[in-house]
Amino acid sequence: MIELFPESYVVLHLLFLAAIILCAVTVFFLKDLIAAAIAFSAFSFLLALEFFILQAPDVAIAEASIGAGISTAIMMIAIRGTKRKEGEEE
Repeated sequence: MIELFPESYVVLHLLFLAAIILCAVTVFFLKDLIAAAIAFSAFSFLLALEFFILQAPDVAIAEASIGAGISTAIMMIAIRGTKRKEGEEE
């Protein structure tokens, strides 16, 4: 019988989950908006890897291209038009 989730996959899932939560908390607490956008990109990339491990490669490719790629580029362009640090006075 083939196991759907061997023990090594469970450990891998837990590691990715811990890294995803760490990235989400980092995004929340960073005051530098560019650093927050990069942390969000890492969050999205880790989520894409998790989808790939869950055997959903189509969702993983969409998450990697849209979440880690296009969304990060749009955020960087938007940050360029504003202040880099949150709460910064002019």
